Amino acid sequence: MIRGRLRRRGHAGAAGTADEVVEFDAEGLSGVFAAPSWLRDVGFTAWLLVGVALFLVGAVWLLSLTHTIVLPVITAAVVAAVGSPLVGWLQRHGVPRGAGAALLMLGIVALGAGLVLLVLAGITSELSSLKGNLADAKDTIAGWLKDIGVDSGTAENAKNEASSSIHASGSALLDGLGTGITALSSLAFFLALTALSLFFLLKDGPSIRAWGERHVGVPVDVARVVSHRVLGSLRGYFLGVTIVAAYSAVIVFIGALILGVPLAGTIAVVTFLAGYVPYLGAWTAGIFAVLIALGGGGADAAAGMAVLQLLANGILQQLVQPFAMGAALGIHPLAVLIVTIGGGALFGAIGLILAAPVTSAAVKISADLARAREREGAMEERPPPGTATVAPDPAPS
Repeated sequence: MIRGRLRRRGHAGAAGTADEVVEFDAEGLSGVFAAPSWLRDVGFTAWLLVGVALFLVGAVWLLSLTHTIVLPVITAAVVAAVGSPLVGWLQRHGVPRGAGAALLMLGIVALGAGLVLLVLAGITSELSSLKGNLADAKDTIAGWLKDIGVDSGTAENAKNEASSSIHASGSALLDGLGTGITALSSLAFFLALTALSLFFLLKDGPSIRAWGERHVGVPVDVARVVSHRVLGSLRGYFLGVTIVAAYSAVIVFIGALILGVPLAGTIAVVTFLAGYVPYLGAWTAGIFAVLIALGGGGADAAAGMAVLQLLANGILQQLVQPFAMGAALGIHPLAVLIVTIGGGALFGAIGLILAAPVTSAAVKISADLARAREREGAMEERPPPGTATVAPDPAPS
């Protein structure tokens, strides 16, 4: 106890003022000027988030400095995660894992080369007709503008602008050819590193995964759950993307046949491949399909193809995408949209592809660990086997 003296002014007869002695406990003052517990928790969490953000920024900065090898390895890891079950199936049927990895890589190269040749052959066959139909399309578009109320002067200006844009785009393509040839060396180097990384990841994937689980710094069981969920989410994501892309390609193929657009198969292939690039691929495939329709069928066919692309990659795709992505990832389609766009804004094309499966894996890992903690808590509360339980004494009457 601490004795404190308080002076209170007042009349106390002839004695004048009087002093009043008050006793109080010093321990009761220990929390008077302390910050509330909730405020301390908020501050601790804020500094924790700042530290995590700084770590992520530093990691991204280091990865950007080493993108020459990081991007090929990440690309190869994604392909290996999806293709490793096929290598495992070949191994179970008597094919050595190294041979199975080589066979899978040869199949990927053959498939890619065939698709590229198919697309290039289709584009080359329509170049001459595309040039003629573009000139006819200018008059058609000018007529459409007049029909919707645009004055003839504005329509003529739009026509002239279209003509200049066509010539400018031709010059830009010619100028960009030299740049493209220069970039081929970088592309060849990227593909070589990707192929080398992919072979070793397919061949030695199980041993690399086991080594990582032992050295990641967490219990092996937890590391195994994490790796299992990440691989499962990647495979599920690409399964869902394949279903959605095939659905859109079939819709576009049927629509192209109905519209009489040439190279319907090529358009369907491009639509299917572009489906693996979230959101941006649909626009690229749509522009390609509209140009082919314009070259082969004129402005009317191009307008019909534009409407078809909007339906196939918009309203109709939304009918199947929630079921495909929901079943494959286990998260809401709106969450897929948000994390995909955010990942693309932060990390580019890699973020667009990996944001959704990584988020799905994090959600599933958190649920698995929560269930494991619940089971552990239930086992601790349960009495060990062989322990006799004593009934409580009856209450006295």
